[in-house]
Amino acid sequence: MIVTLTPNPSLDRALEVDRLEVGEVNRAHGGHLHPGGKGINVSRVLVRHGVPTLAVLPTGGADGARLVEMLAEIDVPTLAVPLADQTRSNLTIVESSGVTTKINAPGPRLTPDEVDALLAALETQLRTQPGALVCAGSLPLGAPETFFVQVAGLAARYGVPFILDTSGVPLTRAVRQGGLTLVKPNDEELAELVGRELTTVGDVVDAAREVIAACTRAVLVSLGAHGALLVLADGVWWAGGPPLVPLSTVGAGDSTLAGFLTADGSPGDRLRTAVAFGRAAVLLPGTAVPDPTDIDLDAVRVVENPDPRLALKEL
Repeated sequence: MIVTLTPNPSLDRALEVDRLEVGEVNRAHGGHLHPGGKGINVSRVLVRHGVPTLAVLPTGGADGARLVEMLAEIDVPTLAVPLADQTRSNLTIVESSGVTTKINAPGPRLTPDEVDALLAALETQLRTQPGALVCAGSLPLGAPETFFVQVAGLAARYGVPFILDTSGVPLTRAVRQGGLTLVKPNDEELAELVGRELTTVGDVVDAAREVIAACTRAVLVSLGAHGALLVLADGVWWAGGPPLVPLSTVGAGDSTLAGFLTADGSPGDRLRTAVAFGRAAVLLPGTAVPDPTDIDLDAVRVVENPDPRLALKEL
């Protein structure tokens, strides 16, 4: 069982246009409505691949109720914590070229009592000692910047591996506190975390090793079209494949993380699976998640100890 926590979920509305003209009337030729939120996306992928999961999330209002209904329709088990405020809706505009514009609403404002209720609901699941806890996405208004530090403490109390995919100050606070099993930033988020530009493989590896030195076991860095890097204390692996023409990049990183969690074997094998999941996701519309038949492991190449002098754009 893998428990996911999405502190700021949404209903994701995606519209397809030939080309987005800013300031003009744009007409969509297609649209999709999906449950949204990074942790929810991870659970959706896990369900598609037969991995037991439970999605913990706060919900409020009509959109919150619809979100829970939609997750039930696709067989994603949920533990919904009620809020007085409304669950947010996000909008994604996907151009025919694959360029994606995402507009995220701020979401509801949680009261201190609602934050406590969310943590208490999570703790009830951690007591059952699931295989892992994945916390992913932004924090809602009202949640403290130390929220993920509190979650890490709960995970440690019950001996549950803790995987974190977030950004900004909440990521910084959690990494400084330590005790994380895996963090999954993209290269821009990692650069912000260490406070410097990352242009080469060596730059990314050095930054990831700073994170590991602060008591995180592993760092999985998404590099977008250039694949991904996995950095452990005793090794570095890169994986990627031939160029793709994406339909939508929304949720691709979440599929990458889910792929890593479903995989067995060596670090390189797990990274190969992770990248194959991410590549499959970008070939699907909106925030759709890949089926097992979409995964092409043979298209992914893995390199152990890649040349640190290589620019990221050369990968």
